Order: sequence, then structure tokens, then C-alpha cells
Amino acid sequence: MSTVATSLLTQPREVERLVAGQPTSDGAGVKLNRVLTQNLQRRLDPFLMLDAFGTDNPDDYIAGFPDHPHRGFETITYMLNGRMRHRDSAGHEGLISDGGVQWMTTGRGVIHSETPEQNEGRMAGFQLWLNLPAKDKMRDPWYRDIASSEVPEFEHEGVKVRVIAGESHGVKGAVQREATEPLYLDLHLQPGARFEQPLPADVNAFVYVYEGGLKFDSGCQQNAGRMAILANTPGSDGARLQAGGTATRALLIAGRPLKEPIAQYGPFVMNTEAELVQAVRDFQAGRLA
Repeated sequence: MSTVATSLLTQPREVERLVAGQPTSDGAGVKLNRVLTQNLQRRLDPFLMLDAFGTDNPDDYIAGFPDHPHRGFETITYMLNGRMRHRDSAGHEGLISDGGVQWMTTGRGVIHSETPEQNEGRMAGFQLWLNLPAKDKMRDPWYRDIASSEVPEFEHEGVKVRVIAGESHGVKGAVQREATEPLYLDLHLQPGARFEQPLPADVNAFVYVYEGGLKFDSGCQQNAGRMAILANTPGSDGARLQAGGTATRALLIAGRPLKEPIAQYGPFVMNTEAELVQAVRDFQAGRLA
């Protein structure tokens, strides 16, 4: 078990703004809340998208996500509740279930499907898109299923931390990435509990609350279903989060910006329009992996 100092930070980040997200649907009609939208990609580089989904109604998820292509980035699916089967054209197959993570590097191209393996009960979780640097966009696809038991955790003073990626208080996450250095934490805070995470001022960071609520030193209140973009104020040294009067669950996500051009057309994310045109042509010609 790791220990967390009473106060690690001298200048915690402030909330730049709160974002509500956009209710939408994807795949074959799966209902979700798109929290990180395309207009925030520059601000939250290297992250391209965050979808939150959660429902007890099977009609909202049963059709799943039939075969569809991707190129140029990574997808990280974190399942809170439910069972989803992954299959792709690179020969990977896996089942993601309660507390598990599916990490896929699409690279030069992959066609995959995500199909619910349940017809009742709750399905809830998140999908995050993480950009690849230009030098890696045409690499071979890669895939890993991470069972809940393989996600490192630690607890201290009313906070449980699940370290999906990066490192927190000496605990290394299930996945590390050199270029973007992503930090992906799932925080479970008891009422009034506080958590601090050191972060360099030049990395982009945001918090998404999915149960309960947080409060910040500035007095800002963040309720469930909202994303807080944390300011990159020079001299700031991390994030300080405190639960309100109820138990709270939140994602803290941060990464080092690539500072490269972003060109997106649906499921393809490249650096130039010409590369997007080539991606579409390769897909139409059956040249994706």
C-alpha cells in the first residue's frame, strides 16, 4: 500500500471550465454522453474523445458496435459494469467485464466490433481516444485485455485509486506510453476525502465525475456528469480534489501534448488531409489490417 502525504502541492490547479458533454448515440444506436468533443481536441491534446455510457435498459446498448474501421490512435475502454466482446481484423479477440480495461492501438488500421454479451442488467463505462504521434500512426495494430484483478490499486485516508495508466504515488499503472505519458486514474473517495496528484504544469488534464461530486480550493463545485478542464497555470504543481458530502467516483486523466496537427474524418485521425484521403481509400480497397 502506498502512502499519500497530507499535502503534496503548493499551487494546485484551478478549474478552467466545466463541460457538460453532448448526449448522442454511436455504433448501432448505443446511447452515450460525449464529454470530450472534437472542438476540445486541441485544448486537451493528446486526448481526442471521451464517451461515458451507463444504462439499465438493454435497448440502449444491445445492438453494440458492429464492424467499423480505425486508424491513427489508441482506444481505451474501461468497463464499470457489463460484458463486451471484442473482435478485430488483426486476429485479436477478448472479453471485457466489470472493472476491466481494453487497450487497443489501431495504428495503420484495424476493423473491429464490440458486442454486448448480456441481454439484461446494467452496462456502464467509458471509452477514451488517445492520439498517436505521427511517427507511430502507421505502426502495426496492438491489443490487450486487462482484467480488473490486473489493474493496480492503492488506498489511503478514505480514497481508493485504480491506476489504469501512468503512475500515482509510486504505483505504476497497467499501461505506460512514452510519447504521451498518459495518466488514467479511477478515484473512489469517501465523503469529504481528499486526493492530490502531482502534475507538471505543461501536461493537459481533466476530471470527469460519474458519481457524487467534487469541490476545489477555488470554491468550484463539480457534479456528476460534468468534466472539469484543469488550467495549465505556470507554476502549478498538480490536482487537488475533494469529495463533497457524498461518496464520489471520478476519473483523473492527464497527458503530455503532442503539439502536432490533428486531422480527423470519423474513425480516422491523422496529421494531414492527404493522409485522411489515403485512409479512406485504403479502407475502401480492403487494405486495413
